[in-house]
Amino acid sequence: MLDNLKIGLQYCTPKHALTRLVGKIAAFEGGKFTTAIIRWFINQYKIDMSEARNPDPAAYPTFNQFFVRELKDGARPINGDDNIISHPADACVSQLGPIKEGRLFQAKGHYFDACELLGGDKALAEEFIDGEFATLYLSPRDYHRVHMPCDGTLRQMIYVPGDLFSVNPLTAENVPNLFARNERVVCIFDTEHGPVAQVLVGATIVGSIETVWAGTVTPPTGPAVRRWDYPATGDSAVVLKKGEEMGRFKLGSTVINLFPKDMIHFVEDMKPLQSTRMGQPYAELQKS
Repeated sequence: MLDNLKIGLQYCTPKHALTRLVGKIAAFEGGKFTTAIIRWFINQYKIDMSEARNPDPAAYPTFNQFFVRELKDGARPINGDDNIISHPADACVSQLGPIKEGRLFQAKGHYFDACELLGGDKALAEEFIDGEFATLYLSPRDYHRVHMPCDGTLRQMIYVPGDLFSVNPLTAENVPNLFARNERVVCIFDTEHGPVAQVLVGATIVGSIETVWAGTVTPPTGPAVRRWDYPATGDSAVVLKKGEEMGRFKLGSTVINLFPKDMIHFVEDMKPLQSTRMGQPYAELQKS
């Protein structure tokens, strides 16, 4: 009964307005008040501040700056094996598996369409037919910078407008088409072994989604899909190495990776509810 109420309230709550309000509060420099909120958050979610480059809660002028805090050098070692794809984020595995008939498993009998997830681009979705996907949920306690799972050159970034439902497990089990209906930023990278999609999915009270090459992508929101194409070479090319930061969430959300057919197989301990740490083994490249 309570779960049904939680889901029902999400349908009627003005989620965009609420999210923008929370975003403004999170960006407010409130001095001791901001520090008190940060301390409460640390205690509430049992955040290990010893990993932070600056562990002092009072050092962060805004909640947002605390939320996207940097980690100490060496806190997340990057797997150095060229045949290993590394986890892009601290998270929890929501789902993973094959992309069957262009669809990805969401939860509890729900599926969503890869083409819709990628902004309606059929040709792009065809690059991942019969490939593999993984959905990674970032909880409030997690480190919220997102990194590269492998070396890659950015080909395209796509902003897809949408709703802002929560992306927690309860919502994933009860809101159909959740990840293809929420606002998201799709990043397509070309790698030595094929294309890789890294999709940053927005959610209720996610104040913004940013990338290292474009800064804040949303807000502002918009009514239409927007696309940016990037060159493969030259001064304007965006080339990132495995483990380098590529984006961040101001408040928590979800990362979805898509891999093409026969590119990877996930490591043995990858399964739903498995905790992940950025830089640890995620998948292994298939031998040609």
